[in-house]
Amino acid sequence: MKLKKNKTKILKLTQKQREIITGLVLGDGHLETRTNGRTYRLKIEHSIIQKDYVLWLYNELKNLIPGEIYETKRDTRHFVGFRTYSSSVFRFYGHQFYPKDKKVIPIMIDKIITPLALAIWFMDDGSKKSNKHKTYNIHTLGFSKKDLERVVLVFRKKFDVQATLHNQKIHYWRIYITSISAEKFKSIIEPYVSKISSMKDKLG
Repeated sequence: MKLKKNKTKILKLTQKQREIITGLVLGDGHLETRTNGRTYRLKIEHSIIQKDYVLWLYNELKNLIPGEIYETKRDTRHFVGFRTYSSSVFRFYGHQFYPKDKKVIPIMIDKIITPLALAIWFMDDGSKKSNKHKTYNIHTLGFSKKDLERVVLVFRKKFDVQATLHNQKIHYWRIYITSISAEKFKSIIEPYVSKISSMKDKLG
């Protein structure tokens, strides 16, 4: 849904919303434009078992959303999600993450990633490595190795978290938090992840 001109002028993002949007677009969130990059809208969709997470996101971004949460089924799978207004307030993220229509890690990722953004990214794409390993992965199949190498460097410099890249299928990589940094990583994201019941298990 497009905003009327008078609505566009008053639609603003709080700092917390900016951090949430950064994490969502790093993760499963998708920005789309029908105006050649002048305006974008954000689409969020997750499994129905993560409905509490979607409800939390909905409440945090409610002023940006024209309608209610929707539920849909595809084959045997059940999903829940929402779409925001199409607005220029998302233009910065559209241009940073989709400079040539394909999603990338922004060059300025070190400036826009925060503990909250990192927690959102983990809730979207993260997991325990396994029941036998007390550390974590972030599944990042859509990004290039070069992009992810930049993320690993940012983790080290900004969060003091050591991470490496593990090959997952041909030409695909995921971020692996080394065991020495597992507790530090957990301490950064736990204040946010622990608020969402369906996400607590990801922390172990």
